[in-house]
Amino acid sequence: MHTVAIIALDGVIPFDLATPIEVFTRSRLPDGRSGYQVRVCAEHPELDAGAFTLRAPWGLEALQDADTIIVPGVAEPLAPLPTTVREALRAAAANGTRIASICTGTFPLAATGLLDGLRATTHWIAAERLAAAYPAIDVDASVLYVDNGQILTSAGAAAGLDLCLHLIRKDYGSAVAAHAARLSVMPLEREGGQAQFIVHDHTPVAPRGATLEPLLAWLRDNLNRDLTLPDIAAEAGLSTRTLIRRFREQTGTTPLQWLHRARVRRAQHLLETTQHPVERIATQVGFGSATAFRDRFKKTTGTSPNAYRRTFS
Repeated sequence: MHTVAIIALDGVIPFDLATPIEVFTRSRLPDGRSGYQVRVCAEHPELDAGAFTLRAPWGLEALQDADTIIVPGVAEPLAPLPTTVREALRAAAANGTRIASICTGTFPLAATGLLDGLRATTHWIAAERLAAAYPAIDVDASVLYVDNGQILTSAGAAAGLDLCLHLIRKDYGSAVAAHAARLSVMPLEREGGQAQFIVHDHTPVAPRGATLEPLLAWLRDNLNRDLTLPDIAAEAGLSTRTLIRRFREQTGTTPLQWLHRARVRRAQHLLETTQHPVERIATQVGFGSATAFRDRFKKTTGTSPNAYRRTFS
C-alpha cells in the first residue's frame, strides 16, 4: 500500500489539508482495497489551523518511510520554515520520496531549496511573491500543476484536486483515478498545463504621484479607441522613445502591453456582469476584431472569453 504523509504546518489552510486526505483516503483499487494509507504529520502534536486547533496523530518521523509527502498551503507563505521540518523534507527527498505541494504550500517547499532550478507553480495571486522571494525557481503562474518527476507543485483550491488525481493516475492508472474523480465530482481530463483562471484585479499602476498617473487615467477612459503608440505619446506630450522609457520605469511594462492588459481586465468585467456578445465586448474594449480580442484574451488569461464567462458570470 502506498503511504501518503501530509505535513501540517502552523497556519495550514484547512481546505488544502482536507483535499489530499479525502481524495487519497477514498481512493479504491479495482478489487475494492484502499490504495493509500494517509498520515497527517506535524512538528508538534497541536497546531493552529485558523478557525480551529488541529491535533496531528503523527510526528515528523512518519515522513521517513512515506512514499509521497504532501505540503498543503499556509496562511502566511513567507513565515520561517522550522529547521526540523526543512531537514525532514530534505532527507526525504534525498531518499527518493515524492514530494508535492498544494497552493501556497509551494513556499515552505521552496524554503528547503528543493525547487531551486525547477519550474513550479502556486496560487496565481501569490506567484509574484514566490518569484521575488525565490529567484532560483522558474515560477509559472499559468498552469494548474507542474510535475518535475520527484517534486510537484500545484496552484490554488481545485488545482490541488487535479494534482492528487494526477498522482493517483501515475500510481494506479486511469481507471482508479477516474473512480476517484467521480467520488470527488471532478473531471479527470483537466491536465496540468491547462491555465488557471487568472483574474487580473488591476493593471500595472504607477506609484502615487508618478508623472504618468494622468496618462494612465486617460488611457482607462479611452480603452475603446484605436490607440497607437504615437497617439499615446502625443497625449503625454512626449516622444515615443521617452514615453516607452518612462512607462518601463514607472509601470514595469510598455504602453501597449499596459493597454492590452487594461482592455482584457475591462473585458473580464463585462463578461462577468453582462450578456453582451463577445463581438460587442471586443468593440467596447478597443479591439479591431473579435478574432484579435479572443487571441489577446486567451494569451493573457489562458482561457477563451466564452469559457471565462461560463465560469465567472
